[in-house]
Amino acid sequence: MADRPNRTERRCNWLDRVLTLPQYLLPQHSLSVLMHRLTQSQVGWFKNAFIRFICWWFKVEISEAASPHLQDYPSFNAFFTRPLRTGIRPIAEGEDVLVSPVDGALSQLGPVTDGRIIQAKGRDYTVEELLGGDTALAEKFADGQFATIYLSPRDYHRIHMPLTGTLSSMRYVPGKLFSVNPRTARAVPRLFARNERVITVFDTAYGPLVQVLVGAIFVGSMETVWAGKITPPYGDAVQEWRYADEQAVRLTKGMEMGRFNMGSTVILLLPPGMSAFRSEWRAGDIIKLGQAMN
Repeated sequence: MADRPNRTERRCNWLDRVLTLPQYLLPQHSLSVLMHRLTQSQVGWFKNAFIRFICWWFKVEISEAASPHLQDYPSFNAFFTRPLRTGIRPIAEGEDVLVSPVDGALSQLGPVTDGRIIQAKGRDYTVEELLGGDTALAEKFADGQFATIYLSPRDYHRIHMPLTGTLSSMRYVPGKLFSVNPRTARAVPRLFARNERVITVFDTAYGPLVQVLVGAIFVGSMETVWAGKITPPYGDAVQEWRYADEQAVRLTKGMEMGRFNMGSTVILLLPPGMSAFRSEWRAGDIIKLGQAMN
């Protein structure tokens, strides 16, 4: 029998739910469209003030950027999706070595158990739900592994390949736009299976690999290098794209595959048979693009 939560845990759970409640009432998509427009503004004084505020509030390491000069960025979005200095994120070598696709914090990682993924203590959801009801695809990860990586506004927001692979499909699943920060993950049931997401499936030498880009409130856009901007506008129906033959897109480990505007989350699904995640990685650890995960 699982241990009953102590008084401190019960108080934290209650506080998380109370502080998250307003998100159910907010016009999530309308606010995200407004944020997208603001981040595209090229009014000099506004975008510079916006960038300075974010750098100060979130302690952004601007020295890691290819350019540390604010005037080099025509908009806040250009700054937010800034490239890094060459060589600052070395990619761990080895064909079978899985690397982190992003800078962020490990929310959770480990084996898929009975088709379910841990979201936070006491909360989980199914792989099938995450994949938008694709039962056949979900079955391929029944005995696999997962990793959920949260990107805060201070992080680098381009997403890269954890392994070399060939794109086979992409699916857009409409949904809510709850925040994906740790507090909301503790409070909102099935958070990552409820939010809008872009599901990308790659064929690799070790089996299928899925990388899910999860939308969130104020995430003005999600895009991939092969299809460009996926959102906005926000759809109300599932959309799916298949890639084969001349449409096939092959990306090597470490190559950019997409990007977020503002903070969000990436979820990796790994097939059975791949090496287990390194034992030193724990939920809550900070991880950087290119670091070995297995």
